[in-house]
Amino acid sequence: MILLEINNRVVEETLTLKIKNAQAGVKNESIDVTVADFDGVLYHISNVNGDKTKIRVSISLKFYKELQEYGADELLKREYGSLLMTPEDFYNVSLLIDLENIPENWQEVVKKVSMLKRNCFASVFEKYFDFQEQGDDGQKRAVIHYRNDETLYVEAKSDRVTVVFSTRFRDDDDVIIGKVFMQELKEGLRASHTAPPVLFSHREPPRELQNTDAVVDNNVGYVTFVLFPRHTARNTRDNTINLIHMFRHYLHYHIKCSKAYIHSRMRAKTSEFLKVLNRARPENKSTDKKTITGRTFIRRD
Repeated sequence: MILLEINNRVVEETLTLKIKNAQAGVKNESIDVTVADFDGVLYHISNVNGDKTKIRVSISLKFYKELQEYGADELLKREYGSLLMTPEDFYNVSLLIDLENIPENWQEVVKKVSMLKRNCFASVFEKYFDFQEQGDDGQKRAVIHYRNDETLYVEAKSDRVTVVFSTRFRDDDDVIIGKVFMQELKEGLRASHTAPPVLFSHREPPRELQNTDAVVDNNVGYVTFVLFPRHTARNTRDNTINLIHMFRHYLHYHIKCSKAYIHSRMRAKTSEFLKVLNRARPENKSTDKKTITGRTFIRRD
């Protein structure tokens, strides 16, 4: 199975090209690029006030205000420091890359900038990982509406952190494939003693979300991860966040890949059947008759 990248490749490659051109002495050109990411997130790469040496990278998240409640602003200040600038209009966060002052570790800076969405998301996970580490299990459950009709729930207990994704399946066959995929995932995780338990419920929300506004619908599924201290510890939490915040996209990506594979196999099998039928078709016997002189005529009964 394929793991999706946690950073935005377009942002990374665009900034890398700009910096390399600046280092090579190539004349700076203006830039105005809008990039779409998962969850309706938008990146905007542009110049500041027409200055071609100042590149601004902005991000827009519809759910950023919810992330701010769990320390998103503080985490971004910690990660980006002096790169932060006043947000561009209609965007939540903006970072500044100065082509006249390129740091020696610019590759690391570019990589970090391309992970801006991941770092925004990380705030809620880090907050509740800390609650679990401190044994503080009286905190209110975090609710992040990361899509218009899909929600992320995070809850901390003294011995675990529970993460629940609600996800909507657009087609009825997606529900069937999703169930098979989740069953295979659960079976695969049994072979690993370090992987977190995964639970899947269709239509009905899990017990943790009973008596809440969690949606009950035939096309809605709930995926629950139970993260233990070995997953939330300081030395492993970054990897946990990298993987878990991408799970919804990982699931739907593989559902689409499975459907594409099934369709390709069906087309291949249909083509084989047509070839067999064509070979089995009887040849038409000609009704043309010839006279002794070689002339052809059609006999009519």
